[in-house]
Amino acid sequence: MSIPQRRLGTSGPVVGAVGYGAMSFGRFYGQSAEHANDDTASGLIGRALELGVTLVDTADVYGESEEIIGKAIAGRRDDVVLATKFGIVHQADGPSMNGRPEYVRESAERSLKRLGTDHIDLYYQHRIDPGVPIEETVGAMADLVTAGKVRYLGLSEAGPDTIRRAHAVHPISALETEWSLWSRDIEREIFPLCRELGIGVVPYSPLGRGMLTGRLTSVDDLPADDYRRKMPRFAQEAFEANLAAVRTVREIAEAHAAAAGQVALAWLLAKAPDVVPIPGTLHASRLEENAGAVALTLTAQDIARLDALPVSGEREGEVGDNWFDGVTPALG
Repeated sequence: MSIPQRRLGTSGPVVGAVGYGAMSFGRFYGQSAEHANDDTASGLIGRALELGVTLVDTADVYGESEEIIGKAIAGRRDDVVLATKFGIVHQADGPSMNGRPEYVRESAERSLKRLGTDHIDLYYQHRIDPGVPIEETVGAMADLVTAGKVRYLGLSEAGPDTIRRAHAVHPISALETEWSLWSRDIEREIFPLCRELGIGVVPYSPLGRGMLTGRLTSVDDLPADDYRRKMPRFAQEAFEANLAAVRTVREIAEAHAAAAGQVALAWLLAKAPDVVPIPGTLHASRLEENAGAVALTLTAQDIARLDALPVSGEREGEVGDNWFDGVTPALG
């Protein structure tokens, strides 16, 4: 099986219709070191490429992820569309954003070294720095394109005005943002704007941080150090309410002889021809299941039922109207 390909935006890279999110190698979800390691990554990337999953997404802030992915793609670099991100800085009092031009250049050099490559295919600003005009940040990113160190530019969790201004400096090929059946914020303004400007959308956490797979039945299923335990939608009362929505996903999945996660991914794939979700996993069987979502065609009735699903709890603990720009949600 080789999944179909999609172009990100009007002039971005061509990638498999489902990508691979490598945040798990930073062990944010409480994974043990024995699973988030070099051998696991090498096997997963190899299997991903066999399936046609070519977009591999990481970030400089994902712990050891860049180093692990760099080793995993050695010898097959040309088969991978490699995406990474800069802009979140961990400090003693919490994360902050940095979009200064000199920081952009320094971050790119560090990522290139960790990834063991001479170029990054898709380079994102991970979060917008409210203290630096986006024109300055994207200008520095564009210089990296001119220098041949980066091929395409992207933004992550950016608001409408920022996207327009950035796109005016240099074409933005992709917007990475949280989007799933229970994170629909971008559908009001962001997604229509991306359609207008010809920007592809790369949804992270497309499986609702694991909830939409139907495999979580209790908060106790999460490891003790899993940061999802701090998220409002995983609080006990909200979790129980959200299980009802997941039951609908599972019903539709059963009708198609599919997995619940495949339904969640197929729903996203149906939104536009340049939407490329990037689910993450440390298991080859889940990777294969995610890639198999491309074969699932949902009916109009299915999509209407899914569109109407209620969600209990905020996406993050402190989400305001401007969370796209300047408010730091959990990593993604």
